[in-house]
Amino acid sequence: MNEKKLISISKLLCYYILVSTTAAGSGHPTSSLSAVELMATLFFNFYRYDLQDKKNVANDRIIFSKGHASPLLYALFAVIGELSEADLLKLRTFDSPLEGHPSMRFAYTEVATGSLGQGLSIALGMALANRLRGVSHEPYIYVLLGDSEMAEGQIWEALQLASYYKLSHIVGIVDVNRLGQRGETMLGWDIQTYAARAEAFGWNAIIVNDGHDSKQIQTAYKKALSQESRPSIIFAKTIKGKGVSLLENKDNWHGKALNVQELRESLKEIGDIDTTVKEHVHLPYTVEIKNMQKPNSEQLFTTYKKGDSISVREAYGYALNSLGRRHADVVALDAEMSNSTFSEEFKRSFPARFFEMFIAEQNMVSTAVGISSSGYKPFVSTFGAFFTRAFDQIRMAQYSNANIKLAGSHVGVSIGVDGPSQMALEDIAMMRSINESVVLYPSDAASTSQLVKVMYKHVGISYLRMTREKTKVLYDNTDTFFIGGSHVFPADGSSDALVVAAGITLHEALYAQERLKNIGVYITVMDCYSIKPLDSTTLRVLVREARCVVTVEDHYIFGGLGEAVQNELVGLPVRVIQLAVRKRPRSGSMDDLLAYEGINADAIVNSVISLTGLHD
Repeated sequence: MNEKKLISISKLLCYYILVSTTAAGSGHPTSSLSAVELMATLFFNFYRYDLQDKKNVANDRIIFSKGHASPLLYALFAVIGELSEADLLKLRTFDSPLEGHPSMRFAYTEVATGSLGQGLSIALGMALANRLRGVSHEPYIYVLLGDSEMAEGQIWEALQLASYYKLSHIVGIVDVNRLGQRGETMLGWDIQTYAARAEAFGWNAIIVNDGHDSKQIQTAYKKALSQESRPSIIFAKTIKGKGVSLLENKDNWHGKALNVQELRESLKEIGDIDTTVKEHVHLPYTVEIKNMQKPNSEQLFTTYKKGDSISVREAYGYALNSLGRRHADVVALDAEMSNSTFSEEFKRSFPARFFEMFIAEQNMVSTAVGISSSGYKPFVSTFGAFFTRAFDQIRMAQYSNANIKLAGSHVGVSIGVDGPSQMALEDIAMMRSINESVVLYPSDAASTSQLVKVMYKHVGISYLRMTREKTKVLYDNTDTFFIGGSHVFPADGSSDALVVAAGITLHEALYAQERLKNIGVYITVMDCYSIKPLDSTTLRVLVREARCVVTVEDHYIFGGLGEAVQNELVGLPVRVIQLAVRKRPRSGSMDDLLAYEGINADAIVNSVISLTGLHD
């Protein structure tokens, strides 16, 4: 594209940004204006995308990691005719897909952004998926970043891993406009220091001294696209609010729109604007997919014998390996815990489909989102406690419609001597709080094997909670497990109480069931392996038959299994005791810790006797 037309388009983009944010009465015009030339030059000279085939694997992808610059994103698609000015004037309104930050309601949003620092990690996942797919002419993933978000640690997690994997088709574009929300950023306009840091992390750093000069910008993109061995990142010195003197390089304008009078004056300053100018984006290259791996639909899953002892995490590894043989779209990510989570079983069979993410859980989860957006089904594993570090990334994943499967091991006080820093005691609460999430908590190897298959078929965010210790196999390999299901171990006689448990506490509940039977007290035990959604139908039926309910869980009392059960029983005339972790745990044996927290068989027996008034 010639420079004259690019200038005309840039003016139109500025116009669209200003009128849409003024109409909305809010938004981020200054953060959008600073990146106009950077994005216009990319969009109309280098970006390749088939508008008629959004799922085309050859399409380049653009991620606005600085999601508050969404008015610029929408303006770009208006220039190519995918949005009208009338559409833009509905920015941020309830019925408009043009939200304050990019969401999946807008057809051309790749992933939801707005929580800063995550876009580069998502691009990393997309690039890994492209490499795995073996596209003959690998597309590029472009990421627009703000200079303020360069303070986010996750950015540097992504930088180091992208260079480790030599992902040369990622191009970062940092809009160094000096100003954050409340004032100057950490480095201001010191693009040399930014570049030196990126180079130290293994990236090809490119400096643009004037981020509003299309010739300098084009030269930078050409350098980036010629790089074959490592990813590239452009640091462009820009001016926040560029083109409007009222806004240029001024504090206290972040996230503020112009009023109508200010808009009129600003448009005069921009000059003649041709609202009829249109442009197109280049079509992607025709590609071949080299890695068309055929699955083995006959692959059998490991079978288990009742009474044998094996840990849930081991069963997870074996099931994941079998799943990988059946389905070529299964990939695994692990945060340097694969010999504890047993995802190493998958790695041994499918080294190309296993991605070592090292100890960087936030980056790992967002990378999985990128892989998921490319059509693969990532299983992501680490200690359950360390997923809490990535809660924001999991939270944002739901808004990208991510199809990711999380597996957290070493849960609860039952892990024993390693102590509280390693104990996942908040994970059920965390994962239950994600809208439409699924939380599964198997108690043995047979149920784990079945639930891993269930997770594969489920579309959305699911979490498998995995006990560290070896536990006895309770179920037959032919028993069925499903989302929203449960299993019932009935009382030998008329049920005096219902005990609801899951995971390690199911074994304690069954031990208590035997002990109580010996003194003439009969309890029903419900294995609530699907904590979310809960099997409310079965629960309510069992409650009607029992005098009272005891819930028992190896998790803090807040937000866990007991609370989920209580929510289902609101309004019912039933007495409930919640046994859960209430004290600060410490190192010790599993038996000592279960007793200390009052969640072992002794505590269950005592609670049932207390509730029912029955005793020998």
